[in-house]
Amino acid sequence: MDRAYPNLFSRIGISDEEVNERINACFETIFFDPEENFYHEHDTDPESACMVDTGNIDARTEGMSYGMMMCVQMDRKDIFDKLWQFSKRYMYHEDGKYEGYFAWSVGLDGKHNAEGPAPDGEEYYAMALFFAAARWGNGEGIFDYEAQAKDILRHCIHQDELVNGGRAMWDRDNHLIRFVPEADYSDPSYHLPHFYQLFAERADNADRDFWKQAAEASRAYIALSADPRTGMCAEYAEYDGTPILKFKKNFSFYSDAYRVAMNIVLDTLWFGRREETAAVATHLQDFFYGIPAEEYKAYQTDGTATEEPAMHPLAITATLAAASIASSSEHADEYLRTFWNTPLRKGVRRYYDNCLYFFCLMMLGGRYRVY
Repeated sequence: MDRAYPNLFSRIGISDEEVNERINACFETIFFDPEENFYHEHDTDPESACMVDTGNIDARTEGMSYGMMMCVQMDRKDIFDKLWQFSKRYMYHEDGKYEGYFAWSVGLDGKHNAEGPAPDGEEYYAMALFFAAARWGNGEGIFDYEAQAKDILRHCIHQDELVNGGRAMWDRDNHLIRFVPEADYSDPSYHLPHFYQLFAERADNADRDFWKQAAEASRAYIALSADPRTGMCAEYAEYDGTPILKFKKNFSFYSDAYRVAMNIVLDTLWFGRREETAAVATHLQDFFYGIPAEEYKAYQTDGTATEEPAMHPLAITATLAAASIASSSEHADEYLRTFWNTPLRKGVRRYYDNCLYFFCLMMLGGRYRVY
């Protein structure tokens, strides 16, 4: 299908040139600024590098795959290959029940902090690799990007058939992604229907119908799991959308959950607006309107605020602005102005906020594209 990639900031008078300048400057900061970057080249392995979670000083499949997506969008094959090499050398499981998956957290030296995988990393890896194949062509070995992406997806839905003791990342009966392979519940922010619709064109032929159904199941799940008044989704939710409280928290709209708006927006940009998910974006903008970023809290999905401050307020600011792409809220342009006038986060917690900031900036600026 033909896709348009408009500069949504033009609604508030920001030119394409200004947008491109901001995107390039943010990329430079994230990867190369000596004080504020979180891209780290391996101390003894010059062919590999990682994205550092600056709050936890580790490398996570979330951040590694995010970094690869940033690089393929920005046409930086050199950095992409270093991140992918680190992922395969230090995070990938060659055997055991997680064979074909990636350990979700490792030290900056590649030593595993955990063995289990996090499915949001695998799905981003696969999409970034498919885009790399389309943009730069396939190489050999681990740089045969398309073959690597197909292998990841094969394991994601057939692990129990491929590996002794393995469990798939998707429930093949309901087509919903699991929070972790061992769980029989989900994380609404993991749901990327726009990726799955592309997987339905690029994965193994035998699995393409599965991915087509997964795209529609995830669109329905996002709408189902969002509170009908606030638009908030929980970090973790049952397959029927009911929020789950975990890790002794009394709140559920928190870090992971901010990504739901971002995912709705990219699906809207790539595959068109859907009223049921656009309503989620509208409700979020209407709920947060008038609340200053410094007063953002951890919330229950019905909007009840707790005493816990939001750990990633810039991530909320960024995703609320991105929501303007799908939202019908009368406040949509005000969120664009607020975001445009807000810089990248500095300090210890900058990793997650600035990843979401950069993705939302690309979406709104017309630079987050299908390859």
